[in-house]
Amino acid sequence: MPDAADLLLHPIRLRVIQALAGGRRMSPAELGEALGDVPQASLYRHIRRLAEAGVLVVVDERPARGTPQRVYALAEGAGSLAQEDVDGATTEDHLRWFTVFLAGLLDDFGRYVRGGAPDFAADGAGYRQVPLELTDEELADLTQRMGEVIAPYLSREPGPGRRRRMLTTILLPVEPARQGA
Repeated sequence: MPDAADLLLHPIRLRVIQALAGGRRMSPAELGEALGDVPQASLYRHIRRLAEAGVLVVVDERPARGTPQRVYALAEGAGSLAQEDVDGATTEDHLRWFTVFLAGLLDDFGRYVRGGAPDFAADGAGYRQVPLELTDEELADLTQRMGEVIAPYLSREPGPGRRRRMLTTILLPVEPARQGA
């Protein structure tokens, strides 16, 4: 089996995982509609790799043009890296993974701003950095509270008035500025 990070952090496979996050179930055709810029043959190849690795599971079959079409969902806990994968990663691994992550983020943002006249305020879109002066304990408290705030929203189903939004967080320690620099 390929390295878990290489499997999960491929840009197209990451988009498939994001499309199925939150308990969504989709057929390859539905995934193709959601990821309209991905060629069908490429999408099917990535779905197959994720299924073979146990990241995706078949949860249903629907008739489509006379043949059953599989419906996929994320396997329990399969959409993220295990802590041991992160702990065992080299500096080069982290730099490569972060580059893939940022490339995917840039791709998502590009699709948003090129998709018409973006209205950042109405769409709730934005980006910024906020410096925080925190002890390790305060950081743990902040992280826990953020998780508690977000948790009730993670299982919301698509519905009238709801639009899928991606919340991305990056938390980095920043070295203090050198005196006299």
